[in-house]
Amino acid sequence: MTSPPPILTDTLIHSQIDLNRVETYLFAGGTAAAFTRRSPFKDTVNEDALALIPAGPHAGVLVVADGLGGLPAGETAARLAVQRLAEAVRAAHQDNVALRDAILNGIEQANQEIIALGSGSATTLAVVELQGRLMRSYHVGDSLILVAGQRGKLKYQTLPHSPVGYALESGMLDESEAIHHAERNIVSNVIGSPTMRIDIGPTFALAPRDTLMLASDGAPDNLYISELVDCIRAGPLRRVGRELATRCHERMRHPRPGAPSHPDDLSFILYRSR
Repeated sequence: MTSPPPILTDTLIHSQIDLNRVETYLFAGGTAAAFTRRSPFKDTVNEDALALIPAGPHAGVLVVADGLGGLPAGETAARLAVQRLAEAVRAAHQDNVALRDAILNGIEQANQEIIALGSGSATTLAVVELQGRLMRSYHVGDSLILVAGQRGKLKYQTLPHSPVGYALESGMLDESEAIHHAERNIVSNVIGSPTMRIDIGPTFALAPRDTLMLASDGAPDNLYISELVDCIRAGPLRRVGRELATRCHERMRHPRPGAPSHPDDLSFILYRSR
């Protein structure tokens, strides 16, 4: 018999590391699975970071940051973003401050600190606040947040802050054209910019069998949204996470005609309420 996952009572941060397996935890009244690993074709450090931040028995914050490759110290920007968020959420929990305010303060502080580095580093950020079965998303850049129903319905998806993302949303490009577009990874909104803006989603109620996913673009750059939904919608969460990582890395290593393939660091958090 498989033993239940451990209960996560302290903040978990993974930064500049490669996991060999999907980690699962009891978190915020549900179950969370986390994974992060650098691109299979790079020798430099993993520039992604992620965090699971408890904020009570049935509350918490999930974070995925994707440091921008090609810019100096993208991994530093990603690490600072998740650290400042974690600090803000922990302080808010102790001082009885609303999670929403803590998240916004943490993002703003991270943005100011990364700008102050003066190195030009930047990161995208995907954040989800969990309060019981209610969730709210916050994002900057093109990291993905989506919710899939058990039967394969896409219930929620964030809009990438990029020219290609806006073209897809407006209907100027279809998904296949967007995922193969030469400028797909140009991001128009990042943490580390004086013009940074935070896109706050509506309060959304998770159904008991819904799967929430936060992911760096190593996932949506290698699987179509329909493929992501089909992969995560059902099955034990640890197995689902292993399958997701395997399918993304298989696309990176073995491109095939017509299918998306873009080697990149891959990080994701999956969550289901109980």
